[in-house]
Amino acid sequence: PEGIIIAGDVYDKSVPSAEAVQLFDDFLVRLSRHDLHIFVISGNHDSAERMAFGASLMEQSGVHIAKAYDGEIAPIELEDVHGAVDIYLLPFIKPSHVKRYYPDDDIASYHDAMRVAIDRMGVDGERRNVLVTHQFITGAMRSDSEDMAVGGLDNVDYQAFECFDYVALGHIHRPQRIGRDTVRYCGTPLKYSFSEVNHKKSLTVVELGEKGDIAIRTIPLRPKRDMREIRGAYMDITDRASYKDTNVDDYMHVTLTDEEDIPDAIGKLRAIYPNIMKLDYDNTRTRMTVHIDGAGDAQHKSPMELFAEFYEKQNNQPMSLDQKDYTMELIKKIWGEAQ
Repeated sequence: PEGIIIAGDVYDKSVPSAEAVQLFDDFLVRLSRHDLHIFVISGNHDSAERMAFGASLMEQSGVHIAKAYDGEIAPIELEDVHGAVDIYLLPFIKPSHVKRYYPDDDIASYHDAMRVAIDRMGVDGERRNVLVTHQFITGAMRSDSEDMAVGGLDNVDYQAFECFDYVALGHIHRPQRIGRDTVRYCGTPLKYSFSEVNHKKSLTVVELGEKGDIAIRTIPLRPKRDMREIRGAYMDITDRASYKDTNVDDYMHVTLTDEEDIPDAIGKLRAIYPNIMKLDYDNTRTRMTVHIDGAGDAQHKSPMELFAEFYEKQNNQPMSLDQKDYTMELIKKIWGEAQ
């Protein structure tokens, strides 16, 4: 390939561990030796300012790291036999980020922010244009390991990208197209929660021909250790015949269906599955507990109701009226800033 795109969430937190920084540094150094261009943007988990440190210096080695959004995004131009290809690097943005630089524009949502940011790029529709960005696009299929805004406040409509020939998206863990084939999430290279057990992880390869001629394919990724779920009675799961032809080093979620708890079940199962990550039971007792607790109703409760329940569980007493009023004001303030 002539270029490698990393569409955000390089790290899992804004202040990453020293080990994570060293790993990414080693990755970039080895990748830069292949005489290609590397395009990197920050995601919602990254610090855009920290990510951009040394970006001007690394540019000389073909490593293009997007700076924190400042209202102006100039394309990086590549050339091939068909002419120029303009690559635009737009890191994760919130409405407040864009409103800061364009206070006179009507920016009331994430979609408005994206629309204004793209309008200000001055994209030349006659050229081939690629956008790299990190947002939640309406209609994308999420998983439990992703941050999500209540009420879909972070939604962006894919039609905001009409002027681009291809849009390389980061943020959503499942590989998928959105609206059209050329607006695509590559997905994560690894599974990050058991909600992703059935994901087929891959790399997305995009080949640009003449304007309008785009070929897209994927290359499957097979990790050293997969993430798997199994369920059944303890005696069945620990029967050698049930696991002898499987990779017992996979990251496991085991659900036991025995009516009685197995003493030290996690320790015994770890002798077979050393990387077991989760153990639970599905039986008459647990199903009754879930029904009583009403755990499945969480998505239908308001933020105030959820916080009040959390407070009561932590403090063994309900919130006072003053505490409820204060918390409600905080929620309104936080939601307002998010928009």
